[in-house]
Amino acid sequence: MQAGSTPFSRILADYEPDALTRGWQAIASVNGDEVRHGTTIMAITFAGGVITVADRQVTSGSSVSNLEAEKIVAADEYCCIGTSGTAALGVEIARLYQMELEHYEKIEGHSLTLEGKANRLSRLIRDNLAMLMQGLAVVPILTGYDLDKGTGRIFSYDPLGGRQEERNFFAVGSGSIFALGALKKMYGDGMDEDDAVATCLQAVYDAGQQDIYTMGFDISRNVFPVVYLTTEEGNRRLSSDDVGDRMRLVIDGRMRQPNGPRALPR
Repeated sequence: MQAGSTPFSRILADYEPDALTRGWQAIASVNGDEVRHGTTIMAITFAGGVITVADRQVTSGSSVSNLEAEKIVAADEYCCIGTSGTAALGVEIARLYQMELEHYEKIEGHSLTLEGKANRLSRLIRDNLAMLMQGLAVVPILTGYDLDKGTGRIFSYDPLGGRQEERNFFAVGSGSIFALGALKKMYGDGMDEDDAVATCLQAVYDAGQQDIYTMGFDISRNVFPVVYLTTEEGNRRLSSDDVGDRMRLVIDGRMRQPNGPRALPR
């Protein structure tokens, strides 16, 4: 418990190695149809910060195993982590990342910068290399509000932990190619919160239409995407009712324009 001590994950490695993904026993063979996977996650910056959005569906092969999954976690007060890929490993990495940031803040007396948070996540992903070699990949997206720069930022990662900062918007997961097309079509500099959320919901709708592993929404069960806003005031998750009302506006618009708007009205 001294300043400058090792990261929380290293402490776990010494005292409870089985609690880490890198401490798991190697899996000789994996039936891909039995492994649960999650998609699609996206993020977009706006005038006041950054928005992170995810669909709720988790699949096992061609079957739906969960319609109400939580793929986004508030890692601390000013950043969120979303994970696509192998669902179980994604949850574990997200939880460990939460503890990493909390442990650092308690030991050092202050939180990491957003750059530091992004770098620390890279190392956690690299620790999953043994599982990656068996086809169990986790591809996260990190979003946060940079208090020093006064802006929202988005960081993407490859399965080996390579980090890159993205401009304006980004998406990961099997539906990301369709989501990115919608985001590119409708993104505008200086968007306000409402326009940015609407843009993401349009992108989720497109991804759900074109990608069988992505569920845009389930209006009969009142299941809608998870939406987090991160601003200088911290993280805020929109309520299911709020997202549902916004999603219904998107659906109403698609009744008139099935392919969606070319751009949001200004």
